[in-house]
Amino acid sequence: MSRFDDRSPAASTTDRRTFLKRSASALAAAGLAGPLASFAGADDSAWTNPLAPKLPHFAAKAKSVIFLFMYGGPSHVDTFDYKPKMYALDGKTIEVKTRGRGGAKNQGRIVGPKWKFHQSGECGKWVSTLFPNLATCVDDMAFVHSMYAESPIHGSAMLMMNSGNLISGHPTIGSWATYGLGTDNQNLPGYVVMLDPSGGPISGAKNWTSGYMPATYQGVVLRSKGSPILDLSVPKDMTPRMQRRLVDRLQDLNRRHLDDRSGNSELAARMASYELALRMQEHAPEALDWQTETEETRALYGLDQERTFDFGRKCLTARRLVERGVRFVNVYSGGSHNDHNWDAHGDLVHNHELHAGNTDQPIAGLLKDLKRTGMLDETLVVWTGEFGRQPTAEYAKGTGRDHNSYGFTLWMAGGGIKSGASIGETDELGSAAITDRFHVKNLHATILHQLGLDPNGLTYFYGGLHRKLVGVEGAEPMHQLI
Repeated sequence: MSRFDDRSPAASTTDRRTFLKRSASALAAAGLAGPLASFAGADDSAWTNPLAPKLPHFAAKAKSVIFLFMYGGPSHVDTFDYKPKMYALDGKTIEVKTRGRGGAKNQGRIVGPKWKFHQSGECGKWVSTLFPNLATCVDDMAFVHSMYAESPIHGSAMLMMNSGNLISGHPTIGSWATYGLGTDNQNLPGYVVMLDPSGGPISGAKNWTSGYMPATYQGVVLRSKGSPILDLSVPKDMTPRMQRRLVDRLQDLNRRHLDDRSGNSELAARMASYELALRMQEHAPEALDWQTETEETRALYGLDQERTFDFGRKCLTARRLVERGVRFVNVYSGGSHNDHNWDAHGDLVHNHELHAGNTDQPIAGLLKDLKRTGMLDETLVVWTGEFGRQPTAEYAKGTGRDHNSYGFTLWMAGGGIKSGASIGETDELGSAAITDRFHVKNLHATILHQLGLDPNGLTYFYGGLHRKLVGVEGAEPMHQLI
């Protein structure tokens, strides 16, 4: 490492291009070259810290968001949208308009709900027996039964739910949150993503991209198996002081290059990522070490059971991250293969019992843990899929349901959302939203509003337009829940 020392003759004779080539491998070995969401370096006067804490537009109800994404599309009529008339219609073919991956249809065979519903909590919310643990939390939750979106296809529907657009290339909601508010912890990423062990959702990183915003605002993925982040330990052959000097030298050279080429957001983000990587080596291991939690807390999330361990660990990690100032945490249930997500085209009972059983206790544990620590008041928790499912069978035989973007259910909790509330409704078959219909953009507007951001005033100028998460036409929050 002597060639990076100020006293080394090589430091003055090696040209910048050669130096960067040599240092790239050293940085990779040190775990510093990844494109992490980031902060400015030691010399903060040299460039603006893009994730420095910023004041909200108005008083915020929530400081952070935990977005629980049930990838594949849970069946709302089998989970939280009680449709008692469907039981008697099970197996009957009736006229009903549907549109899914199988195209548009005017009739179909009804698949009655496969689980019983019971009223729970003081609010009397009807909840499927799929969620016995979440049923104990309904007085802290608010349900929206009248969501709708344009696309019944996974790829575009995922992009819509994450970025407000049907096509890729746009910043995702976590990027907008960190762009608007920054983060409260300069030693951890502002936007974190945790995926299912079976892999990420369709379209992958497009679901947590920063799009046309600087790369600084993209989501940082924590690995689902093994160490959440690789290379968090300083290499054995490098002392922290040597590592600090290496990065300082590289930053100095990059800063000169940045001065000559203003507006290079990729370079600025890479510079800042080195700084965050150094800080994370010191602070991230503690933030991600769920084993320091009490045995009682770990059991609350289901970490004492094999079935609920993985999702429980993610939920507990999400709580630890927002507790330490991370702005937006996205947690996925369901991976890329149909057998490993909520996309129940075949055996509905097997599919939903599997995924509900994996997530019910961890999510209930998260809500109860946030509440008992007082964090639920300032943490907005969102549960949703990219769409719902149809009331009719997709195939001639079986219980599988096709996609349904005409109407579906989501719920929110904490962060200034009304407790025990239910708004909107679908028709008696759950095929389409009919009362107080809310588009995905209304969900995004609500999340931004609770964070203290004006959804119609938060803009980013690109391509000749002042872009918004809610679209140039704008959208209103769901005021009935606030």
